[in-house]
Amino acid sequence: MELDGRVVVVTGGTRGVGAGIARSFLEAGAEVVLCARRPPEEPVSAAGRKAVYREVDLRNGAAVREFTDAVAADFGRLDCLVNNAGGTPYRLLAAGEAERHARVLELNLLAPMTASLAAFPYLRAARGSVLMVGSVSGTRPSPGTAAYGAAKAGLENLARSMAVEWAPEVRVNTLVLGMVRTELAHLHYGDETGIAAVGATVPLGRLAEPAEVGAAAVFLASDRAGYVSGASLLVHGGGERPAFLDAATVNKES
Repeated sequence: MELDGRVVVVTGGTRGVGAGIARSFLEAGAEVVLCARRPPEEPVSAAGRKAVYREVDLRNGAAVREFTDAVAADFGRLDCLVNNAGGTPYRLLAAGEAERHARVLELNLLAPMTASLAAFPYLRAARGSVLMVGSVSGTRPSPGTAAYGAAKAGLENLARSMAVEWAPEVRVNTLVLGMVRTELAHLHYGDETGIAAVGATVPLGRLAEPAEVGAAAVFLASDRAGYVSGASLLVHGGGERPAFLDAATVNKES
């Protein structure tokens, strides 16, 4: 299989997008290690194989380094780090203290940098790669999630700088995600009618599936992307239909 013998760490890979990425790597033949503060409700598995789970708080630098060293020692190598862990509650800027917003920045920007630095010696030895999981929130205004959007914008820039500094031994790329249909989609978009209505705003007419994000991640980690570094791959179904197109009064069929 495509990634036989490779060892991949997926942060926050116990559910949602992270679990979808982990399953895609398992299907491609890789050994997958998940890390998060809480274990998955059920093992993350695919193709008759299971990912390994280890508990770690990604905001604790010493714990992250200990975890990474242990993975490299147990598996003998580390080929890819997927910085997937992140997220934020909906909170308008003026509704929270700066310290609360700083925690969002810590999880979504500083934690990936910490994990990447811990993994760097092993990735360099394997001539491996880092994959950041970014968001369209980092490329447009994000009211209600402003700190998250700022962190994702910084993450994409960090990846480009890392790609230059760590070349040619380590490739670094970013997946820029739009809306994804996970098991928690109803918390963000409502029932099936709400999810369908939100999906209709995407040019491709639906939300992404976690497996589709995983397929893109496997590509960027594989030898097929051997000359791809410092890139941002948009996995957003065409983005968002510009509002002015619906507001215009000209004949839309002309």
